Amino acid sequence: MRVGVIGASGYAGGELLRLLALHPEFEPSVITAHSNAGELINSVHPHLTSYAQRSFSSFDAKAFADCELVFLALPHGESAAVIAQLPKEAKIIDLGADYRLKSANSWTKYYGGLHAGTWTYGLPELPGALTEIAKSHRVANPGCYATSIALGISPAKDFIDLGDVVVVAASGTTGAGRSAKINLIASEVMGSLTSYKFGGVHQHTPEIEEATGATLSFTPILAPMPRGILSTVTAKLTKKIDTQTLHDAFTQAYKDSYFVSVLPLGQMPKTSAVTGTNNAQLQVAIDEHTNRAVISVAIDNLGKGAAGQAIQNANIICGFDQKMGLILDGLGS
Repeated sequence: MRVGVIGASGYAGGELLRLLALHPEFEPSVITAHSNAGELINSVHPHLTSYAQRSFSSFDAKAFADCELVFLALPHGESAAVIAQLPKEAKIIDLGADYRLKSANSWTKYYGGLHAGTWTYGLPELPGALTEIAKSHRVANPGCYATSIALGISPAKDFIDLGDVVVVAASGTTGAGRSAKINLIASEVMGSLTSYKFGGVHQHTPEIEEATGATLSFTPILAPMPRGILSTVTAKLTKKIDTQTLHDAFTQAYKDSYFVSVLPLGQMPKTSAVTGTNNAQLQVAIDEHTNRAVISVAIDNLGKGAAGQAIQNANIICGFDQKMGLILDGLGS
């Protein structure tokens, strides 16, 4: 299949190109990056040696006329204008936020500007989601934090008070994008942790609430590492259960998943274990002192949190095996 990638110079775009190079059915034919048009791809992404001598192009809608599948990895708020120029029959995966939210009011509050609309939400492991994605032509790829947190909340819904869910999650610096920012340079980040978007204002909050039905208090943390997310979800229990019961519920919920692993009791998720993959690792416990469920989730923010999940969704809407072109083994420490 001829594939187009729009906005390929960022971190998510680069990871998408890496995964497409491994895919037996997807051929990246048109690769655009407006601000880097004309530059060699591996001058921006030096690790992508398979794209040697290929350059980014500027966006020209005519170049996508023969593309059966298009990925967009643009800044939030920019997808709609581009999509309007693409072939109506093309399948599209949008890695941006433009089509994730159902609520126009939430879009205005957390992002600003006009709400573009709502597409099928592409988190295949949520109940009923796989069937909906398979029937869809256009899919909104979930946010990175939203993916990890929704995976941690969904199987616990029968046991917890969804009206008061508390999440603290740490992310690597690639989650903030590739543009130069003083607070993201190595001298500022290394050896330090800091909260940001403090006080419940992170833009993934309404996305998580729509995906799970929870009311969320979410505090994100910038971690001194390039990639990875570790989310800790806690909520009051609504019924008396032990850790084994909660673990059994999570194991049952994800028993058919290729990419989500509920670890044996006593083994904790690690971001290094999922680096470079579309995998998620989970662990659960009951805090008997406070009568709360505690769930730990690790993903790669560029993998299951972005490009890996985009490939998974593309496989589904194109009728291929979900695993096609995706690496199951992590890079490790």
